[in-house]
Amino acid sequence: MGYQMQEIVGTSNKVLEVNLTDQRVDIYQVTDLERKMYLGAKGLGLKLLFDRMSPGVDPLGSENIIAFMPGVLMGTGVPCSGRFAAVSKSPLTGIMVTASCGGPFGMALKTAGWDGLLIKGKAKKPITLLVSQEGAAFEDAKTLWGQDIPTTQAAIKAKRTGSLVIGPAGENQVHLANIASGSRFIGRGGLGAVMGAKNLKAVVAKGGAFRIRPHHPEKLAKIKKRATTYINQNEITGHSYRHFGTNANVRHNIKGNILPVNNFMDGWHKMADQVSGEVIAEKHQTRHHTCKPCTIRCGHKGTFQGEEMAVPEYETVGLLGTSLGIFDTNQIAQWNRTCNQLGMDTISAGSTLAWVMEAADLNLIESDLQFGSPAGISQALEDIAFQQGLGREMGMGTRWLSKKYGGRHFAIHVKGLELAAYDPRGAFGQGLAYAVANRGGCHLSAYLVAQEVFFDLLKPYSPKGKAMWVKFFEDLNCCINALQTCQFTTYAYAMESPMSKYTPDRILGLLMQSFPTLAIALVDYSIYSGMWSAVTGIPLSGSDFLKAGERIHVLERYMNTREGISQKDDTLPDRFLKEGRASDPEKRTVPLQKMLPKYYKLRGYDRDGIPTSKTLERLDVIPK
Repeated sequence: MGYQMQEIVGTSNKVLEVNLTDQRVDIYQVTDLERKMYLGAKGLGLKLLFDRMSPGVDPLGSENIIAFMPGVLMGTGVPCSGRFAAVSKSPLTGIMVTASCGGPFGMALKTAGWDGLLIKGKAKKPITLLVSQEGAAFEDAKTLWGQDIPTTQAAIKAKRTGSLVIGPAGENQVHLANIASGSRFIGRGGLGAVMGAKNLKAVVAKGGAFRIRPHHPEKLAKIKKRATTYINQNEITGHSYRHFGTNANVRHNIKGNILPVNNFMDGWHKMADQVSGEVIAEKHQTRHHTCKPCTIRCGHKGTFQGEEMAVPEYETVGLLGTSLGIFDTNQIAQWNRTCNQLGMDTISAGSTLAWVMEAADLNLIESDLQFGSPAGISQALEDIAFQQGLGREMGMGTRWLSKKYGGRHFAIHVKGLELAAYDPRGAFGQGLAYAVANRGGCHLSAYLVAQEVFFDLLKPYSPKGKAMWVKFFEDLNCCINALQTCQFTTYAYAMESPMSKYTPDRILGLLMQSFPTLAIALVDYSIYSGMWSAVTGIPLSGSDFLKAGERIHVLERYMNTREGISQKDDTLPDRFLKEGRASDPEKRTVPLQKMLPKYYKLRGYDRDGIPTSKTLERLDVIPK
């Protein structure tokens, strides 16, 4: 008899719970109500951890839980759906952290029959966790411990598997450590350190036992066709990101004077175009290197000094490049590879290096690292991963360093998480989005910089309407990260719908700036809600879909306020509040206090930024 693949209709609703301490394995059945209220992936992961973790848990302790959650779209062939969410408490920030990742692990977990994996406890010795349709097993990882990520991946490679792997940084519990899924990374918040603290070197999922069938395949096929058409005809998703990757953002940011230069002292540099996607594509003969299934194909690889390497993403170019005063793409690609091998977040690593350079200039700390010089950077990255010398402290991030040595005003973080590569002094809405983002200095919570700088639809130097747009995009992005699919699809699905596409930019911009309530009501996100209902078979109106996103966001905020987060934390570094950019003759700063109270009111928070009981009850975050 031949191999007979089984079928899952919609979702299995089965979550595997593993306690590494006693190697206990349980199965949790997701209820229909949980599915409808929290959708999946990020949303469901937060809900499951909320029900299982008390405030005050040590992020590196055995009671912390790390969740890996594929969304309802995984395995359906929907464009850009090969993504899964990770959820835990961050050792870098001390609050909840969620992250989105591509690579093969999510598909392997989903087609092994699981809608989620929760891991708690701590193994007595280094192990690899093996997940299959039968459940979980445990394997000694003594020979893998100490190996870098590529070496480990090569050692555990097998047919129909996807793996999560940490490198030396994760093993050493560096707070900047990430996790690899193939050539993609769960980058932010130090989740690699959470695995390292659990003595968990790798998770290997053997997929292929199940195929996923949507409840309404014909309906989904029609939506997929429309989604693919929109992606292919959109300028960003069908052209610039497809040909030049996320470094297509560089020229936009040069135009907007928001490229980070020398630890955000400035937003522009005469050499900046050397790191643009267009120049990189020509100079390094780039070609596609993408997640599956992906229609946008923004990932690329190229030839750097005779070697094939991954093309660094825009955030890496900004933080490991221009923010260090470095514009040599060969050098940036090498540092990107070093971080990928050792298992470290390039954003936080680059921002930390920049802080050290500036602190050394001011004699706050002893270091030979200097802006504009590559000397010592490769060694510094290794020192962070292996906790050697100053690297031991650098691995704690910029907030920790600035508390010990001073220099808080140029420690570029929010809530302990280093900011991405967009200077908010040239995009006030993005400044608000950074300040209030649940996980800290996150650009993807509400990516207003696209509307403010890329498309010129919102006035970048005006606070007007920004609070409402931040809230809307936070809610929508929570939906997208609960599906789970790529946030880049927003460019296509929102902008290519007839209402947006055929409204003149001047009129559209006027509506968005002066009548945000009306403009938001006209945004078409029916592709997302339609896909979710077609797969799950659960009817959900557009308004209820967006309300689920609001519920997910407020739940995450509530979990963080239980850890002490409040209005005092919803701020920006003084560099953005009190110092103008060197190249800005008007020396503009972010008027955060003009936007924050309005945002709190729209969110249903009190003056201290805490969700009110009325808000929590309205969204059913806590029982009425």
